[in-house]
Amino acid sequence: MRVPALRRLLTALAAVVLIVAGAVSAQATSQRPTQAERAGAKGPKPTVVLVHGAFADASGFDDTIALLQKSGFPVLAPANPLRDTAGDAAYISSFLDTIPGPVILAAHSYGGVVITNAARGHANVKALVYLGAFAPDEGESALQLAQQFPGSELGTALVPRPYPLPGGEGTDGYIAPEKFRAVFAADLPASRTRLMAATQRPGSVEGLSGGSGAPAWKSIPSWYLIPTQDKVIPPAAQRFMAKRAGSRVTEIRSSHVVMMSHPDATARIINAAYAATR
Repeated sequence: MRVPALRRLLTALAAVVLIVAGAVSAQATSQRPTQAERAGAKGPKPTVVLVHGAFADASGFDDTIALLQKSGFPVLAPANPLRDTAGDAAYISSFLDTIPGPVILAAHSYGGVVITNAARGHANVKALVYLGAFAPDEGESALQLAQQFPGSELGTALVPRPYPLPGGEGTDGYIAPEKFRAVFAADLPASRTRLMAATQRPGSVEGLSGGSGAPAWKSIPSWYLIPTQDKVIPPAAQRFMAKRAGSRVTEIRSSHVVMMSHPDATARIINAAYAATR
């Protein structure tokens, strides 16, 4: 074979090899999962729904929300009406109706009463997380549980303010501004608690004294973060409720507003609930 013909043959063979190699490489690349696909292989993270209690609002979760969002959780923190137990639970239950996919339901203080009732009938609620919160059994109220064990200073700090209702009158309870920090948030700066006291959302006596329904914690696994310096819900009461519910418990030295003074610990216990139920 002459040299020019041999060169043409070698060039053609090289081109065929390159084409075949490129096709194999392209096929391998197309079969290799993308980063997004690898992340989605485990499924999306559940939506974390955070429910605030009385004398506060959803902004108390701001730092916790930032940490959860950084970890990839969708987070929603609806406004708790704080009017009456049944109505507040019905509202949060209707909010849960709008969320597709799994949910981790977490609450602070009186919000625990609300989620204990609101989670009933929602198969997508995978975990309940109580953050210095009430976890009542059927028939129990927040005020009853707070008074069942010594240590709460809430009763002596409340200022009642009546408000009109159709055909009657209700009563809101506010924490006296001069007692707000000591009772509610002793480990936060005074400059911050002064603002919190001025903007607090009251808890109605009807809500705080209303009897709870059948508890969702009997069928949904629960976690409990207990602030050991709590002067609203005595730590002994929280230990009692957590043990009864079979909750996985973490204790931390904190005032009642554990999600504000320890957002890292709050985010960790929610992550723990996710890891155990995914």
